[in-house]
Formats: sequence, structure tokens, C-alpha cells
Amino acid sequence: MKFSELQHSLKNFISLVRRNHALEHATLHVIEKNHPQLRLAGHSDAEGLHIMGDISTRDLYVALEEALQRLHAGEHHLAVHPNCGTNLVISGGLAALAGALAIRRAKAKNLWEWLDQWALVVLLGVIALSVAQPLGMMAQEKVTTDSELQGLKVSSIVSRDHPLFGKIHRVKTRG
Repeated sequence: MKFSELQHSLKNFISLVRRNHALEHATLHVIEKNHPQLRLAGHSDAEGLHIMGDISTRDLYVALEEALQRLHAGEHHLAVHPNCGTNLVISGGLAALAGALAIRRAKAKNLWEWLDQWALVVLLGVIALSVAQPLGMMAQEKVTTDSELQGLKVSSIVSRDHPLFGKIHRVKTRG
């Protein structure tokens, strides 16, 4: 395979993951509006997405169709979700960085110096976590999702029971 073919394949792969991720988030937004009592999780890949939780396949299909319609209609805000793993990764990374920065200067010789350094760790952690949410949402918008679905369609939904999640729905997409 030539480098240009590999590059093209990689671009297509990334594009599919980002569009499916946007559809996953939009679907979760629609479900949360129509079924606020449900607790669901999702995961996207190049072939589609998984929705985990106790939702009927019919209700999921209806939510997917509404999500597709609304994204096609320009409701791009549906592509980002506050509970996305992107936010968790950014929060964890920034908190770890804050802790590492504080530890680098940690040379406490007594209790008062240790408390002073502990206050610095807490302060840096709070700063990190306060900027993590908006950064996570921006990362979703610019990097991990693409709300321009370019003809993405649902091709199938297969459900199976799961002891922890209730149901796992595998949603395959094409386009």
C-alpha cells in the first residue's frame, strides 16, 4: 500500500470515528430529554457506536433518527456532551500535571511547610479542574467529534443483554 493510500484510509477512519462520536453524543442528549431517568453510556468507533443501558431498541432507534435529523438541521451543539470521556481525560491529565508541578517543589522540613505545599497542591488542582471542563468541551468540538455527518446513516442495531449494563446496543453506521 502506498503512503498516500494509507494516509487516505487513516483520514477516512478518523472521520468515521469523529462523526459516529457526534451521533453518539446527540443520541444521548435526545434520550436524556425524553427519558431523564435512564443512565446510559456510549462508545464510538469507525463502524458505529455502542449504547449501554436499559433502553429499548425501538426507543434507541427513534432517538438515533431524531439525533441525525437535528445534526443535519445544524444543531451542532448536540455533538458535545458534558459526560464525555474526553472531559475525563483532560481533567485527569491537568490534575496530574498540577500535582506533578507541586511535587517538584516539595521539600517540606516541618509541618507548616508541608501544609503550605499541600495548599499549593489543592490550589493547582482546583485551577486544573476549573479549566478542564471548558477545555474538554472545546476538544470535543474541534478534535474528537464532527457534527457535519456527511450522509452518515444507521444501517443496523443489534442488542444483547449484559449483566452490568442491562443491554448493550451495537449501532452500525455507513456513509
